[in-house]
Amino acid sequence: MRISVLVPVRNEAKSISALLDGLLAQSRPPDEIVIADGGSTDDTASIIDEYISLSAPIQLIRAGPALPGRGRNIAAGRASCEWFAFIDAGVRPEKEWLESLANRASEEEEADVVYGSYEPVADTFFKECAAIAYVSPPNSDHGLPMRSHFIACTLMRRKVWEQVGGFPEHLRSAEDLLFMFRIEDAGFVITYEPAAKVYWDLQPGLWRTFKRFVTYSENNIRANLWKRWQSPIFKRYILLLVSALPILVFGYKWTIVPLVLWLLMLSARASAALWRNRRCYPGSPLRNLKRLCVLIPLIATLDAATFVGTGRWLFKDRLRLSDKAARVRHGA
Repeated sequence: MRISVLVPVRNEAKSISALLDGLLAQSRPPDEIVIADGGSTDDTASIIDEYISLSAPIQLIRAGPALPGRGRNIAAGRASCEWFAFIDAGVRPEKEWLESLANRASEEEEADVVYGSYEPVADTFFKECAAIAYVSPPNSDHGLPMRSHFIACTLMRRKVWEQVGGFPEHLRSAEDLLFMFRIEDAGFVITYEPAAKVYWDLQPGLWRTFKRFVTYSENNIRANLWKRWQSPIFKRYILLLVSALPILVFGYKWTIVPLVLWLLMLSARASAALWRNRRCYPGSPLRNLKRLCVLIPLIATLDAATFVGTGRWLFKDRLRLSDKAARVRHGA
């Protein structure tokens, strides 16, 4: 088995060295590392060139402006091996990551895809709360806890990528979800290896979390996955809006009612998140109370990002298309 590790990057000067050091120190080294740079304006490419000058098995492709899906497709098209391992900058692999994926593929010879696990880096109290708020808790696989279906911890045969048509190239995020859904729909044999683990660094504060989730929200609805995320949130806020209608009868004093209901909704969701994660993030009652004080504004921030991202999609996609159609009709 020969394996090409494929990495899309753009402006990853702060994280690329940690990733490359982790890949070059693997117990089972990759046969090649193919990196597609999607138009970095920082020192990402020059840092990679330094590794290449030291004879690291790295191929750097300067792809020009490219979103992650296009970057992965370009790297896959230039790879020389029949097995692809996907990983991202900002992600750190354990030393046995690639060996564990390869061993599982060797043990289950019919497997076309091996999904490994990932762990959010909760090295601050805020990141710990962030992991509780929006990272799914692990399930059990082969007797070990595992968070699966993470494209940045995946091994697959080249034919899988070829037959599903590669990654969508027009999305800033959610392209990995669509790609993995295509794999499932195509009927490829999928297996899991919880021992293959990478560490995913979360955003360190509210503002950066908000900006990241605005992007996620915009691209999620662009990928037509809004029923999985936006729909439940919209329904909750429609109910809150309905609860505010008596303001028309009782005046602005009624404003306190939807405000209290909103805070109760956020508190209930924060408490549910704590309960779901009670095994992977245990804590005393006092610590959980402190977590609630962060989780409530954090969940409110995620909701706000959901609406802002949806609004951006509406103005950038729907209204632009409507305007284009109107111009076409006028021209006709």
